[in-house]
Amino acid sequence: MINMIWAMDKNNLIGDGNRIPWHIKEDLIYYKNKTKGQVVLMGDATYFSLKSYYKTKPLPYGKCYIATIDKNLKIENPLEDIEIIYDLDSFLKNFSGDLWVCGGATIYKLALPYANRLYISFIKGDFKGDKYFPTIDYNKYNKIWENETDSVIYTVFERR
Repeated sequence: MINMIWAMDKNNLIGDGNRIPWHIKEDLIYYKNKTKGQVVLMGDATYFSLKSYYKTKPLPYGKCYIATIDKNLKIENPLEDIEIIYDLDSFLKNFSGDLWVCGGATIYKLALPYANRLYISFIKGDFKGDKYFPTIDYNKYNKIWENETDSVIYTVFERR
């Protein structure tokens, strides 16, 4: 099953450069609880952004697939189980098992047609940034779960 997980504000904003435009501890905990030890897919910019936080510690995932078009991408001495993906479309078409797509914007756009479940944290508020989630046709999904807090509306949508 291909799961996508992200947080966005009311304008579909998901990032500012390679950073998240807000810091909401409860949402970071939610994200970690869902993805810890899981097989994840992310773009190379997202990987390097996360590594800037983790520095000398491994990322908290199981296997980590990193999508890139850079044929010269090298990750020196990775602390996690990593595989670089150059053909994302083929990878997603042929993947079996559970996969969590973790960003960034381009990877989300390319993976959305394959997603079975969308784990969306709707961040309350209006933020500034330059990375947006693509438009979602919610008619293709059923909302199967929702939980609201003071700062976030957590939802899960499943493809019909």
